[in-house]
Amino acid sequence: MTQFISSLIIYFLGDLSSQLVQSKDTTTSEASSSSSFTYDPLRALRTVTIGGISSIPSYHFFYFLANNFNYFSSHIPNLALKVLINQLTFAPLFNAYFFGMQSLLSLEWPQPDAAWRRIRDTVPQSWLKSCQFWPFVTAFSFTFVPIQHRSIFAGFMAIWWQTYLGIVNQRAVVKEKGLGSK
Repeated sequence: MTQFISSLIIYFLGDLSSQLVQSKDTTTSEASSSSSFTYDPLRALRTVTIGGISSIPSYHFFYFLANNFNYFSSHIPNLALKVLINQLTFAPLFNAYFFGMQSLLSLEWPQPDAAWRRIRDTVPQSWLKSCQFWPFVTAFSFTFVPIQHRSIFAGFMAIWWQTYLGIVNQRAVVKEKGLGSK
């Protein structure tokens, strides 16, 4: 239950942060600076729902990863293998899940190609960024953070990651709306 509630909080804070960052980007890019922050509760609900659904499977994956793939006598090769497995399996699958669910839950259904288009347009970029962020977080966590505190540590890092994913997703939404109006 703690993992589930923590995930809801992480996803909420990540989305709120993302909306705030995008609000500031919009304000500074527009000629008028009288724009104010407009909170989108439906966007937040979508994001929190996605986080709630993925929280327990994600937790089990990382617990499994932490306790397995210890084939070498040295910590470094085991750690490298775990980071590689994470980046080649969890990262692309999770990003596809996140962006696909964002599309499906945003009432674009029954447009089956909308979710696929969102995944195609966002996952490659987000996966490359995840390769620049998560290997370091994972390596630090598996090396220095006790197992009972890893989900807390990863949660703080995930707020930043959710902020990034929210920004990427919203850019894709804007792009899709631009394509749809042509």
